Amino acid sequence: MMAEVVRSVRLSPSYVRLTFAGLDGLERRGADHWCRLFFTREGQDVLALPSRTSEIGWYLQYLATPKSRRPWVRAYTIRNARPEAGEVDIDFVIHGDRDGNIGPASRFALDATPGDRVGFLDQGVGFTPHHPHDWTLLIGDETALPAIAGICSALLDSAQGVAIIDIPKASDRQPFPAPPGIEVSWIARDQSPHSDARPGSLALQALMSAKLPEGVVHAHAIGESALATGARRHLVQDREFSKRHVDFAGYWRHGRPATS
Repeated sequence: MMAEVVRSVRLSPSYVRLTFAGLDGLERRGADHWCRLFFTREGQDVLALPSRTSEIGWYLQYLATPKSRRPWVRAYTIRNARPEAGEVDIDFVIHGDRDGNIGPASRFALDATPGDRVGFLDQGVGFTPHHPHDWTLLIGDETALPAIAGICSALLDSAQGVAIIDIPKASDRQPFPAPPGIEVSWIARDQSPHSDARPGSLALQALMSAKLPEGVVHAHAIGESALATGARRHLVQDREFSKRHVDFAGYWRHGRPATS
């Protein structure tokens, strides 16, 4: 499916929000609805998109495409979905600027103008707490902000818990609705003595020293790989939480750009 840029807004130093239209038949899937976007590589005039949509099928077809015709592909959480209009908002994290060493998705977001097109593959949701729990723990870096915001806005008003969000700058904070019982903690690296810290590392430190609620948890650790795996290790080994109650997903690896 092809999607077309209709609006671009610079939300803050680290975020650009693009609105895509043309997504007829789009379904609202849930709190952290995510998708894959396909971008042309340098020198490509046409997007060679996989025709299969299954999780294995599209990727095998993608790998079989000669690299000269193979687009860049990245996964993103949908910040807002308007199925009735066939529109979505997607927030892109920008590290650096047009003149810096940035990836193809960030460059697309910085340069996007109405009419620019990307491939769009609808995927599903990641936050699926299929067990009774007393409270919710959410932890992530700047790439996890759209997912955490979506999850918080979808929780019951009676929900209890903690959300820890590690962002590059204090001005990158985004207001979002959350139940009164969810304590949202922002950690801005530009306000820390360790301003050069690896993304997510300050959030992990905060988790390790936090006094957490009692009772059964459902934890969701997402973002930079070391944060996601480190949070799960701490919760399972040090806090002795059940593995079944701790979901984690490493979206990216600091210092290792994606190659596909």
